[in-house]
Amino acid sequence: MKSNIPTRSAAMPVAQRRFRAPALLSLAVLIAPLAMAQTTVTIDLAKPGIPVSPTFYGLMTEEINYSYDGGLYAELVRNRVFKDDDKAPVHWSVVQDAGGSAAIALDRRYPVPATALTTSLRLDAAHATQGHRVGIANDGYWGIPVKPNTRYRASFYARTAGAGGVPLTVSIEGADGKTVYAQAEGGRIDGEWKRYSVTLTTAADVKPTADARLVIATESPGTVWFNQVSLFPPTYKDRPNGNRVDLMQKLVDMKPRFLRFPGGNYLEGVTVDTRFKWKETLGPVAQRPGHPGTWGYRSSDGMGLLEFLEWTEDMKAEPVLAVFAGYALNGENVPAGPALQPFVQEALDEIEYVTGDVSTTWGARRARDGHPAPFKLRYVEIGNEDGFDKKKTYDGRYTQFHDAIKAKYPRLKLISTVNGKDWLGQQQKVTSRVPDLVDEHYYYKPMQMMHDAARYDSYERNGPKVFIGEWASQEGEPTTDLHSALADAAFMTGMERNADVVEMACYAPLLVNANPGGVQWRYNLVGYDAQASYGSPSYYAQKMFSNYLGDVSLPVTAQKVSTQTWQEAARKETPQVLPPAQEVPTMFFSATRSAQRGEIYLKVVNAIGSAQTVQVDLAGAAKVAAEGKAIVLSSAQKEDTNTIAEPTKVVPVTSKASGLGKRFSYSFAPYSVTVLVLSSK
Repeated sequence: MKSNIPTRSAAMPVAQRRFRAPALLSLAVLIAPLAMAQTTVTIDLAKPGIPVSPTFYGLMTEEINYSYDGGLYAELVRNRVFKDDDKAPVHWSVVQDAGGSAAIALDRRYPVPATALTTSLRLDAAHATQGHRVGIANDGYWGIPVKPNTRYRASFYARTAGAGGVPLTVSIEGADGKTVYAQAEGGRIDGEWKRYSVTLTTAADVKPTADARLVIATESPGTVWFNQVSLFPPTYKDRPNGNRVDLMQKLVDMKPRFLRFPGGNYLEGVTVDTRFKWKETLGPVAQRPGHPGTWGYRSSDGMGLLEFLEWTEDMKAEPVLAVFAGYALNGENVPAGPALQPFVQEALDEIEYVTGDVSTTWGARRARDGHPAPFKLRYVEIGNEDGFDKKKTYDGRYTQFHDAIKAKYPRLKLISTVNGKDWLGQQQKVTSRVPDLVDEHYYYKPMQMMHDAARYDSYERNGPKVFIGEWASQEGEPTTDLHSALADAAFMTGMERNADVVEMACYAPLLVNANPGGVQWRYNLVGYDAQASYGSPSYYAQKMFSNYLGDVSLPVTAQKVSTQTWQEAARKETPQVLPPAQEVPTMFFSATRSAQRGEIYLKVVNAIGSAQTVQVDLAGAAKVAAEGKAIVLSSAQKEDTNTIAEPTKVVPVTSKASGLGKRFSYSFAPYSVTVLVLSSK
């Protein structure tokens, strides 16, 4: 990252320091088009072009903005194992109809045997009688989503104090208790701990709502202890511990080539002890203790290592595995040498879990967990954002990991979190080994992102490849607006034109729960609440670029492109110094070719509010069809965006494009991202 990257949200002070850098005060933009000249673009088909990595566009994920719990991970019960707060059963409440009374409290006296379930919720149903129920209720992640004709899987552990038995009912009902959407008998609870499960089915005429709760109640007096109370809706591909269908479909539709996981800050933890301990995320969810997250809320670890791998499998993507490398967010550091060796071994074990056959220790464990076949793995990232390590120990730590991994897995490509030309990558260097790739992170306001679109034009061609592991234009909240999408697309044209430098790229953050309290990072790609989800304009720009990507990047030259003058504001630390004004193009271009499909994908960004006509010349083309296809993302105002209420305000429109050929003119709409699909068969 560069020194003018905006900071992450101040809402979470533990993690915000990861992006502590001088911020821009304001931006001023003056459009100065060269009205006297027409822009011309030449695509040189006589040259072989640059091979495009098969893993060029992918996804980056971490637990932020309730991305997993309360987001992609489909569990609907919040605080299902009663560890989100040490003092109170948050998100749980007492249910007591008129004439009944009860109390609830956390209880650590009776852990569930042979599990990680150590804290239970005790219901004292002293005054439950026939027709006067009492019980417990969970409010979910800003509500429990109710949909018509839907089957929900509810389960829980329970025990009672005596042998008489306490009958329970399980229901999904309105938050006020007046409407019951689905209900089933939960069983008679006797004696020691036992797991109970029921199916709840809503009627076909139920009106969708998120103003609902899960209730477990009884009309019999007694004391009942509960643990790991769970409610799952239908999941993507019906995985029993699976993902939310609508969010998965949006990600699948992007056709990502890889998934970088488990994070980000989430990988490191606030302390070494609160890092992502992958071995504790394996097996039945009752065996997973969970851990404190890095953005102010606890992680259930329902999204464990195998779930991440199955997520990639469901998207037909590859894993990019980030391994903990001895550095935590609070600055805690494990130096290279004997102290670091257990963490190196932990990484080797993790790689074996991913790739080993059933004859290996950890490959056999993966098979026992339900996935006998190994996963394909080509990339391993060592740590995350280690440029923030003030002790500057990454060179030694990287070397120890590098040598151990390469000795056992010589074909793996290893990614360094420093040595990039971003601000963060320059804070310290890896000098003792040469990484296969370096990870660069960029978070800019839209005009700066457009200004930076040519950054890779000047990179050396013979060094390590670049993995742009986190990047985004930042305008529009909680998901970005069209202006950000234009800047994102401009930057991606630079990536594609420099495919000999850039091997992989993934936007961040990926997901955000748009409810108040659900947002820790202000600018995100996909938004949702309990009931619905939507893609930002940036999401659609990403989808367009990923869906229409050839295997070769073609040489593109543009002439007579109009510019806009961008005046970066003075920085806070030197307010008296005004940086020089910069000329930023109003249009951006890239082109790739798919030999298999016989198509050329010309991508054009028009960043201003008036149409611009471009003369396109496909030099050396043998044949170009007169008709093709245009996919256009545009809107009247660059501030336009999508929301829960208006999820499709700014979306791509596909239409027939006529008048094409080896040489043609095309008018590009105001504030638009366009993909022209040209047939060269």
